Amino acid sequence: MSYSVTPVGFVRSCFKEKFAIPRQPQLAPAARGVLELVAPFDQPQAIEGLEQVSHVWLLFLFHQALESQPRLKVRPPRLGGNQSVGVFATRSTHRPNGIGQSVVKLEKVEPGRLWLSGIDLLDGTPVLDIKPYVPYADCVPTAVNQIAAAAPILIPVTWCDEALSAAHTHALRLQEPLVALIEQCLAQDPRPAYQQPTPERRYGTRLWDLDVRWHYPQPGQICVLDVQLA
Repeated sequence: MSYSVTPVGFVRSCFKEKFAIPRQPQLAPAARGVLELVAPFDQPQAIEGLEQVSHVWLLFLFHQALESQPRLKVRPPRLGGNQSVGVFATRSTHRPNGIGQSVVKLEKVEPGRLWLSGIDLLDGTPVLDIKPYVPYADCVPTAVNQIAAAAPILIPVTWCDEALSAAHTHALRLQEPLVALIEQCLAQDPRPAYQQPTPERRYGTRLWDLDVRWHYPQPGQICVLDVQLA
């Protein structure tokens, strides 16, 4: 027996490539985007009542990480990328059916569009379903996860003067909290854990329509070098 699913919408996100996307939702509150619903779900009836909800669960496809051969074990970043565990013990993007889930903040509701923050979704992500977050049922105070017991340890992020000035300028143009977005994403240290970068090595990613470049002047510290139009 086979099943098929159809997206209810697609995300227009600040994240234009996978590198530096937070590994869980809510870790970068300044990460914002819009879920654009498709017919027939772009009609007002589909979202009636959603204005009473602060957060929603999104079920989506890792559309750039779909695999034809299922993996039984993966190497999660939380374990340094050097230790394998069962795929069902992680939230790795390497899923049997490519399905992910994120709980995100609902900033504004309008027909055909949901304005979101705290997202960890790549631009163009197909969303399969939307469900309201139910605090009394979805929050389990006694829950335990020994693999990911706490949020990632943040590292300091500094700026070159020209990069910070450019970020403020582009933030005004975009009407987005760009400086906070860059700092919140980079403070989680997006590089693969097995890499030991030298100060000469440059890293980069795309946020909105910008290329952001940084390096590690010393272990455990990031300095933003450049923010410019892509």
